[in-house]
Amino acid sequence: MLRWIIAAASCLALAILTLNADPDALFHASAAPAGAACPANAKPANLNFTLKDVNNKDVKLSSLAGKVILLDFWATWCGPCKIEIPWFVEFQNKYGKNGLQVVGVSVDDTLDKLQPYVAKAKMNYIVLQGLDHDDLQDAFGPMFGIPITAVISRDGKVCAKHVGLSSKDAFENEIKSLL
Repeated sequence: MLRWIIAAASCLALAILTLNADPDALFHASAAPAGAACPANAKPANLNFTLKDVNNKDVKLSSLAGKVILLDFWATWCGPCKIEIPWFVEFQNKYGKNGLQVVGVSVDDTLDKLQPYVAKAKMNYIVLQGLDHDDLQDAFGPMFGIPITAVISRDGKVCAKHVGLSSKDAFENEIKSLL
């Protein structure tokens, strides 16, 4: 009986982490104070990673320095991720010319699953293969669930970190404040 109670509590905790729709909730961490673009104590983002994109070409995250980066850790099977992807497509269309770069890191999908998914979802931003890149996940973690999305300023600071599903408005407001 104790195992079932622990399992149920674990499932509830995971659901809370991955279905956090309120951007002002406890799990919406590192948000800047109202009116500020980035918290004064924002930590530098570690962009010293090279991953393969869906065309199997190397992408150095450090090459994106100077842009506002929306770095999203996701998976093809993740329900909340599927909700956010159209928002990110829209943001890339709307703000890309102003210096936004959306980057999706698929945490556990193989390339044969990833390529058709990216095409079907019309993902117009950089999508990277994150399978077996625990070092990158650790740099932006801990990751107890997905999606996890970091909003990084032009000067390379992690200005916001969203754990679980956030709101489109929260993302857009953060992006606009940094552009």
